[in-house]
Amino acid sequence: MSRALLLLSAVMLAYLAGSFPTAYLVGRANGIDLRTVGSGNLGATNVQRTLGWSWGLLVYLVDFLKGFVPTFFLPALVTVERGWPWGVAMGVAAIAGHVKPVFLMGKGGGKGVATASGVFLALAVWPTVAAIGAFLVVVVATRFVSLGSMVAAVVLAAVLLVQEGAFTPLAWVGCAIAMFVIWAHRENVRRLRRGEERRIGGRQVTGEAAP
Repeated sequence: MSRALLLLSAVMLAYLAGSFPTAYLVGRANGIDLRTVGSGNLGATNVQRTLGWSWGLLVYLVDFLKGFVPTFFLPALVTVERGWPWGVAMGVAAIAGHVKPVFLMGKGGGKGVATASGVFLALAVWPTVAAIGAFLVVVVATRFVSLGSMVAAVVLAAVLLVQEGAFTPLAWVGCAIAMFVIWAHRENVRRLRRGEERRIGGRQVTGEAAP
């Protein structure tokens, strides 16, 4: 196998790992299709609201590992640096797989936050730790997971810009991921502005329908 084909195969393997439909399978194991329940999103938050904390945490952990494992281990297997360009390409492929999973015909994926947190923990530990800290602070203070996710993405990008430098590839990838996370949460932003966003814990704002 040629070197180029080996590297492309590693990227594809990362995409397949990211495509593993954790939330979908957990929902089916409990007799429901999560794409038709709650927010309709195949992510840990919708699982937690629908099936409870234990299932939600399981889905988050597996989705996190879908990003971390290929980004951390695959570069060593194909003897490249765990960073730019191939390590980053494998991480981005894992996120893409979660958002557009091939096993669900590219439909019904999640928003990529859990998988991205795994990817960036493999690529940049301290910026990711800062982002996770920001997420926890915002969620504890507001009980809005969506707001915590967006703030965490912005903090990650900001810390990467400071640590890596404004013109480094990894910093720009972090900025691109932050913009994608905010775009993926555009409906949540609208609900937040209208005071209709659902808080963590399953309780809906009084008088409002579930998103």
